[in-house]
Amino acid sequence: MGRLDHVHIRVPDRAEAARWYAEHLGFEPVQRFDFWAEGFPGGPLQISADGGETSLALFEAGEGHPMLPQKTGVAFSVDAEAFVRFALGLPGELCAPSGQPLERDDIVDFDLCWAYNLADPWGNVYELNCYAYERIAQDLIEAHAVQPTRYWPRELYAGYRSR
Repeated sequence: MGRLDHVHIRVPDRAEAARWYAEHLGFEPVQRFDFWAEGFPGGPLQISADGGETSLALFEAGEGHPMLPQKTGVAFSVDAEAFVRFALGLPGELCAPSGQPLERDDIVDFDLCWAYNLADPWGNVYELNCYAYERIAQDLIEAHAVQPTRYWPRELYAGYRSR
């Protein structure tokens, strides 16, 4: 299947969405795909935070095109430095999928990685992961007294590893 290429995101206003993604998550338009946004009615505006290797395709949802927010989340992986920087910048204007402001303690401990779940203003859900587990445990969890969420008991993972 290869790497994640792009994800279709439905928004009411592509320009407004592109500004939001740029300001809060560091996305920029991918110029080599501008023709889709400019040349076709309803075409996607491709934006990326990694120089176009992976992107979000923003489709403007208008009359006759009901906005269908995704029901499955999209996950992005970042290194430890970026993850800690993100966490230390919270709370900010980002929201959790619940609609509440995303807080540092909203971090999820998945035993193999750490994650934050967040949502854009249109209800699209994202997960930000970091697999540098021990480094995040030390540089963020312990260093800043962060209280993570767990979805399952740690013993479950310990039992899996011992098999």
